Amino acid sequence: MTFLRDLKYALRSLSRTKGLAITVVLTLALGIGANAAIFSLVRGVLLRPLVNSDEERLIYIHQSAPGISPGEVPFSVPEIQDLRAGVKTLSTIGEFSTVGFTMIGLGEPREVRAGVVNGNYFDVVGLHPVLGRLIGPSDDGPNAAGVVVLTYRFWSTAFKSDPSVLGKTVRLGGGFGDRSAAVIGVLEPSIPYPADTEIIANIVTSPHHLSATMQNGRVHRMTELFGRLAPGVTVDQARADLRTVYAPMLKDHPDAYSPQARFQIDARLLREQITSGARTVLLVLLAASGLVFIIACSNVANLILARSVRREGELAIRAALGAGRGALRRILLAESLLLCVAGATLGVIIARPLLAVLARYASRFSVRALDLTVDASMLWVGAGLAVAAAVLLAFVPRLPSTDASHGLGLSSGSVRIAGSTNRRLRIFAVTQIAASFILLAGASMLLKTLLSIQAAQTGLDTRHVLAINVPAVSYGKTPEQVIDFYKESIRRIEALPGVSKTAFGLVVPWRDAGNFGPGFQFSADGHVKGPGEEDPRAQLRTISPGFFAALGVPIIAGRDFNQLDGEKGKEPVVIVSQTLAQRLFPGRDPINRHVYWTDPVMKFVPISIAPHRIIGVAADIDDEHVVPGPILTVYNSFVEGPMFGGRLFVHTGANPYSLVTPVTQIIRGMSVDQPVERAATLEDVRAEVLTPDRLNTVVFGIFAAVALAIALVGVAGVLAFSVSARTREFGVRLAIGAQPRQLLAGVIAEGAIMAAAGVIAGAACGYVLVRLARNSFEDVQMPGSLPVVVSVVVLLAAAVVASVLPAARAARIDVTEALRSE
Repeated sequence: MTFLRDLKYALRSLSRTKGLAITVVLTLALGIGANAAIFSLVRGVLLRPLVNSDEERLIYIHQSAPGISPGEVPFSVPEIQDLRAGVKTLSTIGEFSTVGFTMIGLGEPREVRAGVVNGNYFDVVGLHPVLGRLIGPSDDGPNAAGVVVLTYRFWSTAFKSDPSVLGKTVRLGGGFGDRSAAVIGVLEPSIPYPADTEIIANIVTSPHHLSATMQNGRVHRMTELFGRLAPGVTVDQARADLRTVYAPMLKDHPDAYSPQARFQIDARLLREQITSGARTVLLVLLAASGLVFIIACSNVANLILARSVRREGELAIRAALGAGRGALRRILLAESLLLCVAGATLGVIIARPLLAVLARYASRFSVRALDLTVDASMLWVGAGLAVAAAVLLAFVPRLPSTDASHGLGLSSGSVRIAGSTNRRLRIFAVTQIAASFILLAGASMLLKTLLSIQAAQTGLDTRHVLAINVPAVSYGKTPEQVIDFYKESIRRIEALPGVSKTAFGLVVPWRDAGNFGPGFQFSADGHVKGPGEEDPRAQLRTISPGFFAALGVPIIAGRDFNQLDGEKGKEPVVIVSQTLAQRLFPGRDPINRHVYWTDPVMKFVPISIAPHRIIGVAADIDDEHVVPGPILTVYNSFVEGPMFGGRLFVHTGANPYSLVTPVTQIIRGMSVDQPVERAATLEDVRAEVLTPDRLNTVVFGIFAAVALAIALVGVAGVLAFSVSARTREFGVRLAIGAQPRQLLAGVIAEGAIMAAAGVIAGAACGYVLVRLARNSFEDVQMPGSLPVVVSVVVLLAAAVVASVLPAARAARIDVTEALRSE
């Protein structure tokens, strides 16, 4: 009952200071809301269980070769057979290959990303259907009928959850042939890993998977593995077992595992694998929101401290009338609880839409954020932060004592409280600036990185080139007829008004990055390897004549392809990138010299390893990296192939998007079954690829701006309190001859000193935090000197600006009123 009475009194007391109460509630709502939303995001992405059955036994097995590729390397069929025969700690292994198909038979022809799986894949990953059935052991083998399972998101978005798709037959086409397949089911909502696919099909739907090249080629790697731990087996035991079996493979097949590549095998729980890409950015985001909460609490503490000075008489009288320290703290705690509960309530309300925005942001890093829902964790986080803030704020003010010899009296102690409180105010203000500096330096670093990426010259005419996915449809066509289709479509599109050039290419720059891995080993006339050195690697690209002109890339030496290059009976020819020519033929003319593929995988794919004569050298096109660098590329004529996909590039001086409809009409008029998708200018493709970097900059920039605004309000509040507490001092100084500008400069200097102290503290704390973070996250780096300098300048300048108003107030003090105030 006593505390209830304190709450009623606190409510009446706060109603007399509505401005302060509203400011405190809004500030706390901002800090609590941000933290509640981000904690819910972190929990949903990193901690929430998967829908997969017995997920604690589900592992992802990955192979890597850091010497040639920073990412993971899929497995080949012989490697899988060796692992399946030798590993005893796994009850079963599931196979998943990512394949691009053209799908015809369900509405508009479309290009789909598919997972090609073996018959026990779904048993391994522990997923279930929501409609029909899933692929099982009876669907394995070369004589099985083709079957397809739709992923839930694809079914619900593309087909509006129509159950009638079950049983329909589709035709799946690719670079290695076509197959028919029946839709047998719809997969339950789940995390699409290792690729975000629209359909999942059995192995027979991909003729290449049944070919001898796929079955026998140890270096022909395109399958990813999932395993289910045997009962009682730990991940560490399975990892050790995998490595024990893997070691003899490396020894017995040295031609398939080059020492330079440094092949290795590992395993981890599937949930850890899925969340690894988002872990760093989400934990950094959580740390940023924590800094905002610290800043908000510090600012609120400033307000509470300033108010406690104005209430010193009231508190001293209560102490003199017998109120103990516990009773006084209880009064302050009641007020703090009211303010913090109101702030937390508003914060949770704010957190809901904020979570929706952050989930869209996080989906760029983890697909788990796509289906994120608000749960009770947000309420618990808000309540916990409210209680923590309330306790902090209740114990911030210094209490008077009933013993005049040890504390405040009723008349003489105000200076002592003001002095003590002023020191605490400054400490909280410095804390705010330190936290703001960390956020501002981080945001400045991200902004600098983004600006440097955006300013990088690609060497392409990105604004005037329209890229369109027109994948090769080989059903009922010979390879020559497929080439003729592209030639005719190019001829018709070039006849459109405003089109200057049209060409065929294998990939859209940046959007299709990584489709061909780290490239293929090759050699050239006169190239001699050093001891222990391996052949260099180059990217292989198939293009039509006019490709370089369409993209605005100059041919530096030699000539472009013509319509006869690549035909049977003709000498095979290629065009190479400028960097390749310089590295392989330094100081020599590369024209009419030869390059040839030496990569072992070429034995298993339809690419000629015969020497090809160089007829041209083109400027580098780094279609793998948004910040271009030197790149080795070999260009084949599209008459020779290979034809694993199809992209048309249309160069125009008009609005490129005005050509989408007429180009689509031309291609569909030639073949109604031809997909025509994802039309975009190269400028917009690059912008889309840069979206995660841009989002990082915007999100952390907003955090930094909010933190800076709160911190500056805190600095201005501290200086205003200081001016108020030193009114008599300033009056005396003016009375004995001090100039107003001296007082103005002194108060501004106070603000600058606090900002400088905050910057120094923030720099020290930031340095320590980055060093600690490096122990867990390899990609965490120190910001460069420019972001740090910019952050220091911004904070000091902003602190000076925030000091101007209190300083001007000090300079305008009336001497007579100041001396009469005591």
